[in-house]
Amino acid sequence: MPAAQPSMIDLLVIGSGPAGLSCAIEARRAGLSTVVLEKGSLVDAIRRFPTDLVWFSTPELLELGDVPFVVSTVRPTRVDTLNYYRKVIRRYEIDVRPFDAAVSIERAGTGFVVGTAGGAAYEAGAAVVATGYFDHPNRLGVPGEELPHVFHYYDEPFRWAGQDVVVVGGRNSAVEAALDLYRHGARVTLVHRGPRLSEGVKYWVLPDIENRIKAGEITGMYNSTVREFRPGSVIVEGPEGHRHLPARSAYVLIGFLPDALQLTRFGIRLDPETLAPLADPQTLETNIPGLFVAGSVVAGRNTNKIFVENGRLHGKVIVSALLARRRFS
Repeated sequence: MPAAQPSMIDLLVIGSGPAGLSCAIEARRAGLSTVVLEKGSLVDAIRRFPTDLVWFSTPELLELGDVPFVVSTVRPTRVDTLNYYRKVIRRYEIDVRPFDAAVSIERAGTGFVVGTAGGAAYEAGAAVVATGYFDHPNRLGVPGEELPHVFHYYDEPFRWAGQDVVVVGGRNSAVEAALDLYRHGARVTLVHRGPRLSEGVKYWVLPDIENRIKAGEITGMYNSTVREFRPGSVIVEGPEGHRHLPARSAYVLIGFLPDALQLTRFGIRLDPETLAPLADPQTLETNIPGLFVAGSVVAGRNTNKIFVENGRLHGKVIVSALLARRRFS
């Protein structure tokens, strides 16, 4: 049976990532009722990270609600992090409703009615959109990109041992995938449209990939653009003209975008260039009174501006704004 719906919620949160959970936690600590709607599983974006991911951040930079994040190593793994956030959810008894996406937000009096894909309707005094961007990878828009051997997410390397793999991109996700594939037996070509890898590549990873390319262990193709994916090959245009690269699989790892269509459907105005919601930087309230944004969705296209480490602070900002409004209402 579906969980019972509260008659009126003080703060409804859309998205159960760290930013969304931070909003729910701060609401609970302030004595406000809250429900979190999630289209996938708990902390779904992190669950879909590469299987063996190890964070750059140390545990204390990922903590929520003053719950200690204790691990036996300096940097936590994906599994450590998922278990930790489940612990936080239990600690604060947060009501998370997974696998039921919010599809509409309508004004109702001074609050909202939020409708879900499963047909539920929640009444809320205020709402937060904390949906991140992981569901919407950037695409090249070239023929063959939808073929079954072309992927926009990276999980693990083992099925491609001894096979030719093309990785497209020049930032951390592409570089780390290329190194992981190489170290587990794949023959890897890294294709990047720029003259060099991004300056944002982690400082301890950059020498590794540069040395692997210099040694010929990974083939690096710069100033090169993918023109087409075909079964078994990728057509690339570069300084040497068109080349057909053998490819059992290809990974297009060129970043992500927020769901601009969903945000505008909710009535949130966006900056036309950055796709960032037009929100008050002091409160994170959008053009719709009582409707807030939190986490990486706040930055629009600028996905290198907000991470778990600073997005987890948005809960205090939003709940403080709600409490201040109550005091002066």
